Amino acid sequence: MAGRKGGGRTGGKAERLERLAWGVNDRLGSMEFMQRNLRKAFPKHWSFLLGEIALYSFIVLLITGVYLTLFFKPSGATVVYDGSYTPLNGLTMSEAYASTLHITFDVRGGLLMRQIHHWGAIIFLAAIAVHLMRIFFTGAFRKPREINWLIGVTLFGLALAEGFAGYSLPDDLLSGTGLRIMQGIVMSIPVAGTYLSLWVFGGEFPASETFLPRLFTVHILLIPGLLLALITAHLMILWHQTHTIWPGRGRRERAVTGEPTFPNFAVQSAAYFLYTFGILAGMAAFLQINPIWLYGPYEPDQVSVGSQPDWYVGFLEGALRIMPPLSTTLFGHTVSWNVLLPAVVLPGVFLTLIAMYPFVERWATGDERLHHLLDRPRNAATRTAIGAAVIAWYGNLWAAGGNDVLAYVFGIPLFWTTWFFRVGFFVAPLLAFTITRRVCLSLQRRDLLQREEGVESGLISLSPDGGFHERHEQPSGEREAVLRARQPGELVAPYPNHLIPLPTPSRARTQVRTRVNRFYLNYQSESHGGGQGDLRHDGQGQDGE
Repeated sequence: MAGRKGGGRTGGKAERLERLAWGVNDRLGSMEFMQRNLRKAFPKHWSFLLGEIALYSFIVLLITGVYLTLFFKPSGATVVYDGSYTPLNGLTMSEAYASTLHITFDVRGGLLMRQIHHWGAIIFLAAIAVHLMRIFFTGAFRKPREINWLIGVTLFGLALAEGFAGYSLPDDLLSGTGLRIMQGIVMSIPVAGTYLSLWVFGGEFPASETFLPRLFTVHILLIPGLLLALITAHLMILWHQTHTIWPGRGRRERAVTGEPTFPNFAVQSAAYFLYTFGILAGMAAFLQINPIWLYGPYEPDQVSVGSQPDWYVGFLEGALRIMPPLSTTLFGHTVSWNVLLPAVVLPGVFLTLIAMYPFVERWATGDERLHHLLDRPRNAATRTAIGAAVIAWYGNLWAAGGNDVLAYVFGIPLFWTTWFFRVGFFVAPLLAFTITRRVCLSLQRRDLLQREEGVESGLISLSPDGGFHERHEQPSGEREAVLRARQPGELVAPYPNHLIPLPTPSRARTQVRTRVNRFYLNYQSESHGGGQGDLRHDGQGQDGE
């Protein structure tokens, strides 16, 4: 009887759930949507999880940020500290700094939450940067994914601003120094700089009572709202266009292979989120970051020796440090080029060029095809070399941001380190570009040899005439498919010289495009593994024509 009664209750619940499901389906058509989308394939390759790290770090930031908001006071009003951290007792400070100390020492789990939040921000920026690099080097930004690339670059720029805003909120000596640098950057803008500074800060710097509430609103409401909207749009476009896939056996431009979204990927994704949260919690528990109680409250006439910002704005500080002291006075206005160029013009041009790169490459190569198969970085030698040059350029500026620390630690004159990074600003990208493109060509040649001669077996054979040679075996089906993956571009035909002898605008544009096209594609003409022509004649492909 008990079993029958239990079965009846279970059956009744199942019927009610079924009626509810059909009711929702009749109104929203949800079953068709779920059947169509829950079986979408998700690639298995580990590189696709880099974007997941950024997403999960953002979720962790939202969770910890809500908790910290409950206790933080975004006020610049001055108070006399009388809290648990006795070394600062009796000091005058802002309510923002005092409330941050209260969170750190008096709120249960406050220090842990603060450090999870800070580490989460650092990992969030790093994950976005690495994810963008993965997309760049594999060509995942190509048609039809240019919009998502623009969204990703915008997310990176907003995340930089969001990280700096959160870093500045505690109003400690280190964050106040960063705000002072930012105010100087704003004031370097010709004509409008002074007015912009007064508008941003609500008065003369520091104007903490006006500025901190504004900064708090931007940090917890404006930029997070934009980030959330852009992340949602990014995921919706990704869901509609499906993922890209690595080349391999049986993989085509029109078919995506991998695990179904539900239940395989859904379960893995949930576990990966918990894993990311756990790693951030472990870092927060064992790796101290931003100990504001050691810095003290912000005083405009003080600065810490050897102070360094978070890594993601280090390149801006490096650019400021190595820029020569240049200024010009025009019509009574002084233009400080040593601040304007490295801190306003350079990052603006940098982010703009990154955002526009997919369109530049499409214009240069003339490639209007839809792409769902990824490129192996070696098969796009020029693109890979450009990426390596940008990384070297960025790394040089990032290291220059700590030139005083490097000079102190290694006992080198500061003058030497400054000039070293000034030279590296121009030389490092050129070296990285040249070396990377040659390495890519060498890898393409190795792939071609493996296709023609097979892979090394490790077995040595003795020939009848007494010679030794290593046996080669046919590559596996998967390996051979990867080696044969190629999507050659086509060289743009230049104008014949005898048709239009005059330098007309149309002719000039075409000749520029032709040279850029050769720059991108002609170098790959030596390889069978992803470019033009064949290697059998020692590189005499289209270069030798």
